[in-house]
Amino acid sequence: MIDQFDERLQDWITSVVQGASVSLFPPDGEREGRGVGLYLLEVTQAPPPSTVKRPPLQLALRYLITAWSDKPQQAHQMLVQLIFAAMENPDFQVELDPIPITVWTAFKGPPQPSFILRVPLRQERPEIHTAVVRHPLKIEASPIVGLHGLLLGPDDVPLSNCTVEIPALHISANTDYRGRFHFPGVPEKGTKRLLVKAKGRQLSIESDQNFPDSETPLVVHFSSLEE
Repeated sequence: MIDQFDERLQDWITSVVQGASVSLFPPDGEREGRGVGLYLLEVTQAPPPSTVKRPPLQLALRYLITAWSDKPQQAHQMLVQLIFAAMENPDFQVELDPIPITVWTAFKGPPQPSFILRVPLRQERPEIHTAVVRHPLKIEASPIVGLHGLLLGPDDVPLSNCTVEIPALHISANTDYRGRFHFPGVPEKGTKRLLVKAKGRQLSIESDQNFPDSETPLVVHFSSLEE
């Protein structure tokens, strides 16, 4: 992609300054003939354009533009032609701030008349296709019922102050002094899995039935508490 973009910029330069050669190498001040330097100085990130579609990835390329000729006045003329042509292009941005002397020192050459040409580089991204909803969304609510239980230990002794959890619903209850516990609202349909914790031990049970009446609770025998 970057090679193709360099080629398009080279074609743009030769359309503005006909007959000039184009170099992508750093400026060194020792070239012969007549030409334009198109050196990629920096690549920076640019904000994506506003769009209703998936925004493309976008970079900003900063090219250092120089010109040379056997006649200095011709090099100056080419440079000015390119500046005005770039100003006319809505995709280009011209930066005319002086180039730091340290840049020319790094190129090991004398300072030259130049400007920065800032151009965007976009990479389109495919749209994320989602399934089309062709029918109205239907929400089926499950009736809610209460769940009463009774926790008994060895010899059918009620176990108080124990924890009973329903992990799928992220709810829990404690047994009272009679070993009873109560969940005020659980789904009427489906299997309920209960996790009982007593004296450092756990017991997991499942029930497909409902126990909404406190007189007929779910009786849980925790016989594993016997030593």
